[in-house]
Amino acid sequence: MATQLSKPDSQHFAWLARSFGRTDYLLLAPDDLEAIGHVAQHVRKYPGTHLFRQGEVSTSAYVIEEGTVELYRGEKSSSRVVARAGSGAVIGDISMFRGEPYVQSAKAVDAVLALRLDRDLLVPLLLERPVIALRWLVAGLSQLERTQRRVVGLMHRAVIEQVAGLLIDEAAERGEVHLSQADIAGLIGASRQAVNESISQLRSMGAVETGYRRVRIIDADMLARAAAGPDKS
Repeated sequence: MATQLSKPDSQHFAWLARSFGRTDYLLLAPDDLEAIGHVAQHVRKYPGTHLFRQGEVSTSAYVIEEGTVELYRGEKSSSRVVARAGSGAVIGDISMFRGEPYVQSAKAVDAVLALRLDRDLLVPLLLERPVIALRWLVAGLSQLERTQRRVVGLMHRAVIEQVAGLLIDEAAERGEVHLSQADIAGLIGASRQAVNESISQLRSMGAVETGYRRVRIIDADMLARAAAGPDKS
């Protein structure tokens, strides 16, 4: 379900002004926000529904305002989660700008509210509005930097350290971690058996408790020590 933004949508404009990209020196003027309102549509997605699917023609990019989106590749039993995106994240834009099919699918984990911006309207807007273009660039680079930090952080670390670090990052962003062991294995590039053993060890240490697709942190200090590894704990 999509609805066009309009001038009275002040709460959504306020969210854009304070949450998308750098807000300290790239200030959006009222006419910038109004220009976005003319080209953006609000999209609401229920849990389990898709914003887009891998292989589809990429005509739009999305800015997540509320909720969490799971990005995955493959189909059904062979699918693999590659990332999760929350408030302020931009998804689908790289494929859209390149004019290529989406390289991954985007599925709502919970109720999602997003801004959809179609390429034919977004590109002229970015060319005409340098502050919006810079905001978009900074938002994309920030996501890339977070991904690179995670990849570097996973290198040369034991699986239990990787799992503990991922749980810390996810809990910091979203509170309780709602990921299956298969999801965690996909995100860190480890086997499901190794992840299962690591979570069992963390549970035995009293660092976490688990349920169906849920991990709750019980002892944050213990989990941080596990993430740091034996040489630093």
